[in-house]
Amino acid sequence: MTATTLAVEKTKLATPPLRVEVLGSKVLRQPAKRVTQINQELRDLAVQMLQTMYSREGIGLAAPQVGISKQVIVVDTEPDNPATPPLILVNPVVESQSQELVNGEEGCLSIPGVFLPVKRPAQVTVTYKDEWGKLQRRQFTDLLARVVLHEMDHLQGVMFVDRVENTLALARELSKHRFSLADVRRVR
Repeated sequence: MTATTLAVEKTKLATPPLRVEVLGSKVLRQPAKRVTQINQELRDLAVQMLQTMYSREGIGLAAPQVGISKQVIVVDTEPDNPATPPLILVNPVVESQSQELVNGEEGCLSIPGVFLPVKRPAQVTVTYKDEWGKLQRRQFTDLLARVVLHEMDHLQGVMFVDRVENTLALARELSKHRFSLADVRRVR
């Protein structure tokens, strides 16, 4: 099989195929299991994840966010551009990252309405398998680096709110959107 991208329409569905877990759900805090077989079942999951992500107007989604403990993430920083194929990363591993940290606003489909600044490396090199099982090694920069790292955090049970430095702003935003500060697990 040649490495081609899965065909997924970048449209918003009235009923997304998967339910997105929200902050407070136990599955979001458990490390995801490595994928041992890349097959049609996994590709079907990736398609459903993409459909759910587009329907929720997101640019990234990790399998634990839809209640599935697998190291699979989907990313598309250009959801309005049909010519740009989405990325599907299976068992992604950070090989290297830049020393330079960039502050940028993040949000999460699992914490709707909450947007706060998070510091992340400006550049990251990741190895992963694509949806056909082919080993890939790619360097990501700027927004793509941020989204890939954000989604990879989900695979370790880490959420972006765990990385927010301004505790006061974090508490205010979470409260405003009816989330609990008690569900945050600080990481540095």
